[in-house]
Amino acid sequence: MKILLCALEPSADALGAALMKALQDKRPNVNFIGCGGALMEKEGLTSLFEIAPFSVLGPVAALSLLPRALKAADALADLAADEKPDAAIFIDSWSFARIAAEKFQKKAPEVKRFKYVAPQVWASRPKRAEKAAQLFDGVMCLFDFETPYFEAVGAKTRFVGHPGFQAARDRKVDKAAFRRKFGLGEGPLLAVLPGSRASELARLGAPFRDTVKRAADAVPGLRIVIPAAPSVAKDLPEYLAGWPGAPVIVEGDDRPDAFAAADVALAASGTAASELSIMGTPMVVAYKLDLLTELWVRSIFTIRYAALANIAADREVIPEFLQRRCTPELMAPALIALLKGGPEREAQLSALPEIVRGWTGGDRPAAEMAAEAVLDWVNA
Repeated sequence: MKILLCALEPSADALGAALMKALQDKRPNVNFIGCGGALMEKEGLTSLFEIAPFSVLGPVAALSLLPRALKAADALADLAADEKPDAAIFIDSWSFARIAAEKFQKKAPEVKRFKYVAPQVWASRPKRAEKAAQLFDGVMCLFDFETPYFEAVGAKTRFVGHPGFQAARDRKVDKAAFRRKFGLGEGPLLAVLPGSRASELARLGAPFRDTVKRAADAVPGLRIVIPAAPSVAKDLPEYLAGWPGAPVIVEGDDRPDAFAAADVALAASGTAASELSIMGTPMVVAYKLDLLTELWVRSIFTIRYAALANIAADREVIPEFLQRRCTPELMAPALIALLKGGPEREAQLSALPEIVRGWTGGDRPAAEMAAEAVLDWVNA
């Protein structure tokens, strides 16, 4: 069996690597082609092209990448036409997946196309469900509440769950051992997660740094741990220059341990904030976009909040500081309140377990469920 995979974002790379492992367990003779990042390459994929330039957000950045995206989509479709894989799986990155799937329809129509991570039509642009039904032979959803949106328009759909969320749920962490390993002592520990894109580090750098400085002044003995996303790990030492709290960067398998060992987190809105929610770590969430991207987001999104926990609860359980509110003057007091304990901290600790209850699916691994969906649809 030969499977073409396409992953352009760090989170998609992680999903793709887990799916590759699960497919290899079920079909040891499976071969992979396509594009992906470092994690997928460790599982045996030789990427057709470098994916880092595609990790952007917003219409302006996406428009500047359009010529490169069209060329990459053509290259994948040509590869499919030459290699004739049993299936092509497009992981996340809806805009690119749509462009590539249309190329596949013309150049390699016999190749079955699957979408892994359904577009979040519950948050914006519900018409994407109809487009997904037209372009893909199967759609895999990370959340069980998503499947009706796609089934209603005739898409073959399967709920598979989220491997990262399951890993966060099942992670057993010896917090004291983690602190000893990295010399973090017994004082308050703050995890800072500034994002997985270079643009996120750039926009959140100053407000996060100054917020941490204020927190360090208010909370004696505060230590900082930075769970590094692989895509930006090399940039973090320079990014952290001048920070208080003797920041410790952790990578790889230590990263999720930092999520759980921290007393509080300051996080860019995204997947990491959801994993922190599952682990029950109180946090403050922030994000900044350029003006044009902000206007675009406001025009298409139908939800009130950024953090998934707040969206699920339909209230601000986790303090959010977005755009012009992403300032140390506003974020630091919220962060300090969580670090010092009290009602704000207790409110998150009591609310999060119920909010995240339905996020992780059952006991079966999500990647295994995704692999089964792929094999069932290929063999149908």
